[in-house]
Amino acid sequence: MAKQTKNTKLTNSATLNSYIKQVISGERVFENVFQSISRMILGNQENIRKIIVNGRTTYDFDIFRQEKKHVIGMFDEINSFVSFVKDAAEGGSSAEMAYVLIGEPGNGKTFFVDYLSHLYRQFISQHQNMRYTFSFIRLDEIGGYGKIKSIESQTFEDPMILAMNLLGDLGKSKEYISKLGAKPKTIDQFYQNYRPLGACSDYILDQIKNHCNNDYDKILDFIKINPIPLSESRGTLTGKYAAKDKITSSAVDLLGEESITRLLHISDTSNPYRFDLRRGALARVAGGGIHFADEIFKNKKDLVQVYLGVIQNRTIEMEGFKWPIDTLIVATSNNSEFARFLEEKEEAPIVDRCRITYMAHNTNYLLQKDLTQYAIGSKEKTTFTAEKLHIDPNLNYAVSTAVTLSRMPHSDKLTPIEMMKLSAGEVAGEKSIKTLTEVINELNIATDITKRFGQKGLGHRNLGRAIQILLERSETQEGKCMYAGDVFSALESIILDYVHETNDRAKYLKDLKIAKTLYRKKVMTTIFNAYMDEPDAIEKDVLNYVNMIIGIDAKNLGPDKIWTYRDPQTNKLIPIKIDETFINSVESRLGLKNQEQKQSFRTTISKIYGQKMIQDPSYNFMDNNELVKAVTDVRLKSDVAGAGSLVGALSNRTNEENQKLFNRMIQTMTNKLDYCHTCAIKTIEYFCTQDDAN
Repeated sequence: MAKQTKNTKLTNSATLNSYIKQVISGERVFENVFQSISRMILGNQENIRKIIVNGRTTYDFDIFRQEKKHVIGMFDEINSFVSFVKDAAEGGSSAEMAYVLIGEPGNGKTFFVDYLSHLYRQFISQHQNMRYTFSFIRLDEIGGYGKIKSIESQTFEDPMILAMNLLGDLGKSKEYISKLGAKPKTIDQFYQNYRPLGACSDYILDQIKNHCNNDYDKILDFIKINPIPLSESRGTLTGKYAAKDKITSSAVDLLGEESITRLLHISDTSNPYRFDLRRGALARVAGGGIHFADEIFKNKKDLVQVYLGVIQNRTIEMEGFKWPIDTLIVATSNNSEFARFLEEKEEAPIVDRCRITYMAHNTNYLLQKDLTQYAIGSKEKTTFTAEKLHIDPNLNYAVSTAVTLSRMPHSDKLTPIEMMKLSAGEVAGEKSIKTLTEVINELNIATDITKRFGQKGLGHRNLGRAIQILLERSETQEGKCMYAGDVFSALESIILDYVHETNDRAKYLKDLKIAKTLYRKKVMTTIFNAYMDEPDAIEKDVLNYVNMIIGIDAKNLGPDKIWTYRDPQTNKLIPIKIDETFINSVESRLGLKNQEQKQSFRTTISKIYGQKMIQDPSYNFMDNNELVKAVTDVRLKSDVAGAGSLVGALSNRTNEENQKLFNRMIQTMTNKLDYCHTCAIKTIEYFCTQDDAN
């Protein structure tokens, strides 16, 4: 028996000491939650990129963009969060604050926090980053705990916190860590994250010291090191507390409560372990975790007061007992709840303890396509009768432009389309990104948050509802296709049913009409490509126009009007014949009446060519809707002049020639342009109408 006891003693004694040695050597990491998250995001400098968003330089962090379903956009909000965490990691005022995201429902607040928690769990699961805590064992030898033989730190305190408090006196504890190989500089770094032990850990350690007569070799026998369980479902290290109604919610949900079961075992009623902290959400994330307070301002006042104390003091307090915690508190709220909360001025102190970021909707329609794809879904869709359901290739574009336009505020300087295109980094005629920056700066000084850039509009949930309505339509089920043209009526019903403010409803319906005109231009491009039996026909003609206006003034242009240029993509020399009739026809369609207007437009296009081709040799000018429409109109008119018009030819299929044209275009659309038979026919029929022509 003596030999067994000796071996046990040596093993347990080595457990805490070996852990400390691993930390000293760098095999394990001892840091607070802010330092961990900061290292997770900023640890690899190669994953940080400088980008331009709405005319301003900002940073993008690849860690938020890595997985299949990742965070889209949110550039300003992510920069704000990273700055907050970095400041807290460096001992700034952020360490005593909560980070709160406020915005309209359905703009991605909760998704961002859930994704952050997911990343953190992955990071902590790596060997070097794993978090550990300690348990007090062999408590039956001390007495006073009944059948309770071991007790784990209720707040998952790090073994290094125990080591820094082990000998009571800080000087002696530093000397103890020094003997294990830590240099003075390293010890000073450890003590920057010093905090006292929680009430029950301190109480039990004191009992063990008395039982062992302060023999620290014996004390170490009662300490066991174990990893913190990493569980999303159990709420350890990453936990969430969603606001409940006023009857069922209680401070117990956050802090814990006195445990009747423990009182049956504990003889000393003054023992702080009689409180079960794990009953609350905060203790489970107290050992370097993330606490997510969803809709924090919906909570009743006493819970808000609890949050105030926890945020400010970083402690769980009950009946005078304190348990220091190491937790990042991230919260969300919608605009209306936050505005209501601010009206109750007696609750203002908690706002002072929060770093508030107003989260806008995504305003980049190109990025919105990824968000729309989330709503459409990645799995193969089927009808009610289990037949394959096709998705119109224009559906994503139609939905994305419609919801993005709803987020563009009114401006006298820019039209909604110009604002949308500039936000996506595209060309918007002669309007520059500088104009958009001015508009955003003017809007963002408004005291009414909802009037700031991107703060109002149709959110992701409304988008999802529109997709649901489109799916349940009998036309969708019978045609076995989610036809893009039908989504506008689905969005209209969403606006009428779910947008309650009259002015907002009127604006969104107007934006929907603008989105329809953009969709029509997209359809015209498709029809022309189908007519020419070539997927990129219109793109080639647009680039031909661009190259012609650049070459028309070339010094080496001969009498045959053939100009040779170097293709930026292939780097090959390509000859092109300057067709002035084609150039003039396109510019007439653009409304350019005199030579000065034409020359000004050509200069603008040449500048764009010079700027864009340096950054992206594959740039094709297809984002310039007006130019694309003008080229399409000219080609459609000239190429089907003998048949009267393409609309007439496709509408009147009584003669064999027109029917052959129709069949050929359907075949091209289904074989080369990703249409199915249903959406190909519906798209041609839509083209033949005058709907949304202006």
